[in-house]
This record gives sequence, structure tokens and C-alpha cells, in this order.
Amino acid sequence: MTSTSQPNQELTHVRADGSAHMVDVTEKSVTTRTALAEATVRTREDVIAMIFDADLPKGDALPVARVAGIMGAKRTPEIIPLCHPLPLGKITVDFERGTDFVRIEASVKTRGVTGVEMEALTAVSSAALTVFDMIKAVDKHAVITDIRVLEKSGGKSGDWSVREDSLSYGGTPPPPIPPSPDRYRKGKPMSSEDYTMPENLTGLVIVASTRAARGVYEDKSGPIAVEWLRSRGFDTPDAVVIEDRDIVEYFNTLVAEGKKNGNLPTFILTSGGTGLNSDDQTVEAVRPHLDKEVPGVMHAFWMNGLKNIPAAVLSRGVAGVIDRTFVMTLPGSRGGVKDGVATLDPLVEHICRQMEDYHDH
Repeated sequence: MTSTSQPNQELTHVRADGSAHMVDVTEKSVTTRTALAEATVRTREDVIAMIFDADLPKGDALPVARVAGIMGAKRTPEIIPLCHPLPLGKITVDFERGTDFVRIEASVKTRGVTGVEMEALTAVSSAALTVFDMIKAVDKHAVITDIRVLEKSGGKSGDWSVREDSLSYGGTPPPPIPPSPDRYRKGKPMSSEDYTMPENLTGLVIVASTRAARGVYEDKSGPIAVEWLRSRGFDTPDAVVIEDRDIVEYFNTLVAEGKKNGNLPTFILTSGGTGLNSDDQTVEAVRPHLDKEVPGVMHAFWMNGLKNIPAAVLSRGVAGVIDRTFVMTLPGSRGGVKDGVATLDPLVEHICRQMEDYHDH
């Protein structure tokens, strides 16, 4: 990359009278633009272990922080007053483990008329704040530091990187970040960029609804989950609709036969049976079979739901894995299922990667 930055450039967001304004970008060319940013959360060594072992009191911090980073990038124009809304085509948020720090890196890409540096910065800031929120109970002295853009490309100003810019002005370039040994499996580096989703993914959607099973009304939540799984490459049949009272027996049989025959689906999503009524038994049906719970996914789901419905916190739920199968219980409403798949959408590859024993942090 060639740095085109120059000192003392005129500020584009300030009028001659000193007042701020939103820059007119209507005549600028549409180009592919990318930006890479980083932030660091510094804390104690034992807290770092808790973060990467998913052993924090508030749950698994990294999946929640990744979702927060992606959501933050999308909402940048709502937070930074003079930013332009942009159609973001790609957002990745990754984590690197240090002895006493977590380094967060976000990459953002778009086809637009202005750059995405602010979106990348907002992504790492949101992710860092979320990590801080989830560790503050065990370390009130944690520090967020070193928030900066590392590089950008596209647009009239061309490509830029902090390393080459430092060299061009006689400064000292930032030291390279060594790859963590945990990022390698059998000598092959794995990351969000070079992981390929398997081709034999399968999905199953189970709807627990007595009225829908008896034909009182047509279930409309299950098809949402089915369509989302299919869109992500999962071979998924139409939703199975059963009465609430049958969910425990059905799930017990599903797991027993699936383990025996080695054909458990890759993803199982349930809809319904997560409330407080006496016949809501989906969580009780699923939880005993889980080898590992993933509470961070449910925390992120509840955060999504709370934006529109305060009562979302009354929905019980559980997410986790059975052997190599990911399971998540969702409410029986269309809105609840939409919130659920919106929570899972940026996590699908990461979940599949971990269930295949690949590591990217």
C-alpha cells in the first residue's frame, strides 16, 4: 500500500464559519471500500483464562462481543452524528488472546461512496465495551486501550496503512502481532477468512404447539427458522409440529436414535414451549442432553429481543451442543424466531468451526 495521508489537510466536516455539517457525497464514485481496526482490553491473566474458557459469571463473552461488534458497525450512523448510512456487505470480528489482554480486530467492507473506517472503529469499540461489561464483576480495573484504524482501501484517497504511514513520517511502525499458537490445527492456520463451511450440513426445526398440532391455527414460526437454515446451506425438511406435552418424549427419542445411527442434524432449532405455562417443557426436554451450554448466545438473543419487547426476558431458553449438534430453543412467536436467527446468523460459521475442533482464537 502507498500512503496518501498528508498533515494539516482541511477539515471536510467544518464550514468556513466553524459549524459542523454532513459532507455531500452524492457525486462521489461508488467503489469497493474496506477498513480494518483494532482495540485492546487489558485485564489480569486469570481473567483472560476465564474469558477464553467461557468461565465468566455472566457467560461466554466472546460470542456476545462478536455480535455486539457487528451490531455496532451496522448502527454507526445512529451513534456518530455526521456519518453516512452505508450498505455494509461484510463485517468480521475476531479475537486474539494475550497474556494479560484481548486484542479485538474488526474488518468492514462495502460498495459505496464513502469509507468504512468509522464502522470498523465502532465495531471494535462495541466489542471491547461488551468484553468489559462481562468481566467488570471480576476485574473493576480492566482498561480499554489502543483503539485505532490499521488500514483502509478504496475511494479517492486510495489505500492507507498505519504501518506504512508511520514509516513515511519517520515514526516507528507498530510491532507485528504474532499469531497465537491456538490459531493452528495440525500446522494449518485457520481464521474466519479461510474457513470453508462443510457441504453436508443438516437442520431440523421442531415446533412445540398444541393448538398448531391440532389444527386450530397454522404455525408461522417454524417456516421462518426452516427458511433461514436453508438459506445458510443446511438441508432442512419442513418443520415438525408436535403438541407441547409430547416434546420431552420426542426429543429423547430423537437424540437416542440420532446418536445410535450417527445422523443427528448439525443444527436443531425449536420454537415454542419456552414460557412460564405449566405445559411449556421445551427447555426441560433439551437441557439434560446438552454436553455443553452456550449461555452467551442466549444473552445475545435476549438483548436483541429487548430492543422491541420488554417481556422478552420472560422467555426461558437454552443453547448448547450435543456431540456435534448445535441446539437452540426459541419462543413460539414469529418475532422471537426472527430475533433468534438474527442472533445466530453472524455466528453460524464460528459455531460450525468449533464443532469441527478448529480454533480461531
